[in-house]
Parts: sequence; structure tokens; C-alpha cells
Amino acid sequence: MKEEMHGLESAAKSNKDFATDQEFKAESKYDTRSLEASYLASAELSRVEDLKLEIQMLEEVDLKMSAKSSEICIGSLVELRHKDQDRNYFLIPTSGGTLLKVADKAVLVVSVFSPLGDGLLGLKAGDEFEVETPKETRLYQVLNFQ
Repeated sequence: MKEEMHGLESAAKSNKDFATDQEFKAESKYDTRSLEASYLASAELSRVEDLKLEIQMLEEVDLKMSAKSSEICIGSLVELRHKDQDRNYFLIPTSGGTLLKVADKAVLVVSVFSPLGDGLLGLKAGDEFEVETPKETRLYQVLNFQ
């Protein structure tokens, strides 16, 4: 997220510089390059602010909370079985979808606001739960978590 934030900050600066550069002043009423660049810079800066908030939320996650509470919570690293396949998930309070590599294992970052993330909260090793998808109902088993 920090890399994405820095990249967006740089892109926003470039677009703002383009939008305000006198060399690229509109040549006619139909020339909207500068206006479009300013809109893009504004959207990029808005995303930067969202990322800053997400980073702050992630930095506040207690990675040892699940050991303290003995159940799956935000910050838990969970191993699930679905259809004889074992997969690892990291539960966070922000948007998920990122695939990480941790100790030679693929770990999918999952938001607690997703159906899978929401279904995991409060479970323990050995518990089973279902997640409704548009195509099917998926049955998962919690193998372990930390």
C-alpha cells in the first residue's frame, strides 16, 4: 500500500504540474487536456488519502490478538480447507485481494467486510462454515490459525 501511495503521489504531482503549466494552456474551447489532468490529479490525491487511512488502520492491527482471545479475529493468519484444498488467508480491517508470499506459502489478504472474512470472525480450529456465492454455497473448514 505504501508503494501504491507513493506512486499515486508522484502521478498526482505530475498531473497537477501538467494542468497548471502555461505551455499546455488550452488552445481552444474544446481543448480539455489541462482540465482532465486536474481532475485526474484530484482523484489520485483522494486515493492517496484513502490509502493513508488504510495504512494507519493496518498499523494498529494487533497480530497477537487471536492468540489472546483463542478465536479468529482481525490480524489472524488462517488456514482453511475447501474441496480438499488447503489455503491461507490473512484477515484485515481494510480492503483485501492482495496475494502475499509468507514463508514459501501463498497468503490471500481478505477483508472482514467480505463474505469469507465475515464468516471467519469468532471461529476456532476445527469449525466449519458456509459462504454463499452467486454460483454455489461453499463449505470451509478451519484447519488452524495464529
